[in-house]
Parts: sequence; C-alpha cells; structure tokens
Amino acid sequence: MSTEHPKNRRNFLRTGLLRAATIPTLPHLLSASPDNAVTPPVPPRKTSLDKHRNLFNGDTCVYFYNPELWQPEDFSLKTVVNPRTGKPNAKPTVVGGPFQAKAIHRYVDLLADNGIDTFVINANANRAWYPSKKFPSILDGYKRGDRDYFRGHAICQGITEPEAVEEFLDNFTLFMNRYQDLIDSGVDWLAETSKACRRRKIAPWVSIRMNDMHGSRNPEGSFFNHPLFKQKEMRLQRAYYGLQNTHDRQGFNYEKPEVRTMMMEQIREVVEDYDFEGLELDWWRQPLCCEPGASPETVAVMNDWFRQIRALTQRQAKKTGKPYPLGMRIPGALDQLKAIGVDVVTLCQEGTLDFIIPAGFWATTWDMPHDEFRKRLGDRVVIYGSVDDGANSLPTQNEAETVRERMRYIGASPEIERANAAGKLAMGVHGIEWFNFFCSDQNRLSGIKADYTALRDIHKLDFLRGKPKHYCFSTAAQFFNPTPFELPAQLPASIGPFAQRPFQLAMCAEPDNQSLELVVQVVLKAGDKPGYMPVSVNGCWPNLTSQSTNKLLMPCGSLTHHTSDHVGYNYRFPVALLTDGWNKIVVENQSKDPITVAAIELAVQAKTV
Repeated sequence: MSTEHPKNRRNFLRTGLLRAATIPTLPHLLSASPDNAVTPPVPPRKTSLDKHRNLFNGDTCVYFYNPELWQPEDFSLKTVVNPRTGKPNAKPTVVGGPFQAKAIHRYVDLLADNGIDTFVINANANRAWYPSKKFPSILDGYKRGDRDYFRGHAICQGITEPEAVEEFLDNFTLFMNRYQDLIDSGVDWLAETSKACRRRKIAPWVSIRMNDMHGSRNPEGSFFNHPLFKQKEMRLQRAYYGLQNTHDRQGFNYEKPEVRTMMMEQIREVVEDYDFEGLELDWWRQPLCCEPGASPETVAVMNDWFRQIRALTQRQAKKTGKPYPLGMRIPGALDQLKAIGVDVVTLCQEGTLDFIIPAGFWATTWDMPHDEFRKRLGDRVVIYGSVDDGANSLPTQNEAETVRERMRYIGASPEIERANAAGKLAMGVHGIEWFNFFCSDQNRLSGIKADYTALRDIHKLDFLRGKPKHYCFSTAAQFFNPTPFELPAQLPASIGPFAQRPFQLAMCAEPDNQSLELVVQVVLKAGDKPGYMPVSVNGCWPNLTSQSTNKLLMPCGSLTHHTSDHVGYNYRFPVALLTDGWNKIVVENQSKDPITVAAIELAVQAKTV
C-alpha cells in the first residue's frame, strides 16, 4: 500500500530520489568534502575526564535483579509450588542461593570485557542500600523471613488487594534476602563493587540519589524511608500542582538544615570511607530540592552546600593523589532546576561541577539541546550524553502478539543504542553514560535480553559511522514525561488539512561510499487515512512515495511489530542527506482530513533493491 497513486509510483521511485540527492539541502558535514568523505571531528580539549568516556550507571539492585544470569550455578528460574498457597506460582520464580560476591565480580567482568571504562554505582534510595556504619540502612532491624518488614511498601508499588499484597511479599522477601545473604557472610556489596572495578581496571564512581521517592506513598510505613522522611515538616509541601501525583513530589526539603546535614553525612561516608574516585549527584531521582520559586538567598545556601561537597571531593583527591570529579545527572531543564534551588549554570561556570549528564527520567532523550547547554554552561564543564533504556512510549509487540510492551528496552537493540549514542556524540558530548541498561535483562519476557557486546567502542563517533542505526523521536506519555522537568516531546502531533509540521532530531552524518540508505517511518493512528503525505529531510524535495507496514524498522529483541493501534509508512532517501547535529524532517498532510503522527522513526540500513 502507498500514499502515492499507483500510476505515478514507479516513475517517482525512479526519479524522485535522484532528484532529492541533487537539490540543495541544509549545510552539513558531508557536503564540505568533494568526495563526500566524513570530515574528522575537532579533537576534544584535554581534561581530567579524558579516560572516562564510556560510563555505566548501575542502581542498587543491578546485580540482584537477575542472579540466574550472574550466578547460574546456584540460581535458576523455575515454576515452583508456593508454600503459602500450595499452588504453582503463575510466573517463573528465581530459586537457589545464597547470593555471593562472585556475582558482583562477574557483572563487572562483563562490563570490562565490553569496553566500559567507568562504573557509576548507585549507593542509596531514601536510605542507604549498603550496610552503612553511619547512616540508616535499608535492612536495619530486618530478620530473615520477616515478611511484615516489607508489608508497608506494597502500597508504594500500587498493590492493595490482600492476595496481591501476599504475592508481592512472597517475591520481595526472596529478593531482599539476597542482600541479607551478603550481610550474613560479611560482604559489603558497595565496597565489593569498587574492589571488582580495581581488579579489572575500571574506574569506580558512586552515584547518590538526591530525593528518591520509591517509598513516598507511605512515608511512615515503607521500609524504604529514612526516619527524617517520616516527619512531614521535613518534606516539600508545594512541589506539585494540578492533577500530578502529589506523593512523588513530596520529597526532602533541602531548605531544612537537618536535610542538608543528613545528606552530607551520606555523601561523606561514600566519599571518605569507600574506594571511589568520582561522585555523581542524581537529581533525576527525583528533581526535588527546595520549594518552587526558590529565592536568591535559598539558591545561595544551596550553592554553598554544593561547594562543601566539592571541597570534600577535593580533599579526597589530595588524599589519594587522583582526581575526584564531581558532577550531576539532571533533567534538561536548567531554569526549572534553578527554580527549586539547583543552580547548575553558576556551579558549572565557576568550576564547582566537573561534569553534567542531562537525561530523561526513564525514556531516553533524542533531542537534548547539548549545543545550547555548552553555550550556557561554558567550557569548564564536561557534558555527557545519557542513553536511557526506554526508546519512547510507542507500544510494540512480537509478531505472534504474545509479547506486548509499552516501550522498547533498547539494551536489546544495538541499532537503537548506536543511533542514540551517535546523535549525542554528533552534538559534541564528551562521552556516554548508560542508564537502566540492565533493565533489558528480561529473562521473564520472551526474546528480550540486553546485548552488552554492543557497548564496546560505542562512545566513538567514527566507529559508529556507516553502521546500521535505528533513530526514534521522543513521545509524550504520563509515565515517561514528568513535567515540568522532562523535555516537551515533539510527538504525537496533529497535522491539519493541507498543513505541514517540522520535527528535529540529533543524528550523525554517514559516509556516502557504502551501500546505505535512509528510511523514514511516519507512524499514524490506525484509523487515519492519509492521501498524499509528503516527507522531506533537511530541505530535500518532498518524497510522496511510501509503503504502509505494521513492522518496525528494526526489531528490538522479540518486539518486531506495531500494535493494532498504529500503522507505519516508510519513505526512502539517500543517506547523504544526513548531517552531524540537528536534522529536520518535515511531514505534510495534503488531504482534507487531519492526521495524527504518533511517532517518527528513522533507519540507516543496507539499501534494498
């Protein structure tokens, strides 16, 4: 099927693309060279972070989610009879144990073998998740098998029905017992992480979540929560509005000296008492600091507090004789961050921060304005690109319709990983941080598995050129786009009759000496009936020829097709149209009825005949 009339289709296919290749386009990298060879990028400036280009962020559960992968001789997935109900569990259960330090070392081995140079391990949620000696820890007071210790957290997972609560406790108790296994054997998993990194010559960094809200729906009753969090006066009261979830916005209020003292105690312990050499302050978990509309005086107090952290890391650097960079993982909303007391611009310009990592909350960003950040933040700070594990909120499924997901776990797609990294590198970022990559380790979902081999050399732009890629656009959805901090998504977008809409995406230029082509897929609601729907790339003459399909451009694990809600329309273009940095796609609606563009995706792939 095509949006082009059949009698015109063959002629346009033969002549349209040739015409597109010769029509003037936006200035781009490839046109600067007579033979269309890619111009080498400007060498990056020297910095103490030169050896830190391929970063992997692991949360507090990174080893513990899938022990059957990292300790397969002791753990396996089985269908078992639940001792509480006497019936088989509906889903496979991880059985075996005890959990041991060798699983940590194997995971770090996997990262090292696949080119990761820096492991950024997360140490905390609302409490410390490691066996802290100075800070309330997640299992303080827990006795093995005490299901009631976790009962108050069920509601935080949205679980309220009595039987569902008991099933949650069945699974969660087994999960948390893996941490208890290490405690019982005298192993501090956080210290073991840095030990494993040192053995494999990976730089160990630590990440602190500044306002984790996993236990926020039950402040007094969830075992996740620090004792200070149970005091309402220590929590934010005005950080939410409209119909947004009030619970997830009532984080610690950093205007309170008690909160700053408490968090400094946590940070001081991981810096001074552990063998790390870099600190990331994670403001995406969550972007909550001071009450919105923070006064200049409040911002000044917070800036001074961040400078104290900087002094702490500098003392540690002097003690070890190695640099100890300090940075932040942040939303791409600098002004909104300052409005809650986090003045990223000042901290970067004055040199308090060595690096920033602008990111999405869960779904990865495809249009992060790294070029604008460089202009605002100055040349002193290093900017990393964050590749987060969610592609966007476009629902997809396998061909048999037995697996359906509300998003794609892009750790299962080397092509999507390459595209996301390439777009960010082409925008001038220093390197890449992988966030939530391990969530693609979905042994319980058919055909979805993280491909760690794809991480090797993926921080090198020249390595990525000419390789297959699958670009996506960010799409709006409640789960993936927490306002006002998430970048406003360009899609979905309605296009009225005889109207057009531009969309921009960060991509990289490709060499034109390979048998590659660019395919643009415009995804519409299934009920839309487009007549003529021309598409252009970077100012080329609009292409009217498309083929309708229910298939994704490239598979993501077992996810290969659109759901019945959507239909894709594929357009082919010369790959030479692409440029380093921003690329513009224009979609026209040359019909009498409006259409809704749900998504736009692009593939750099081998030419089809």
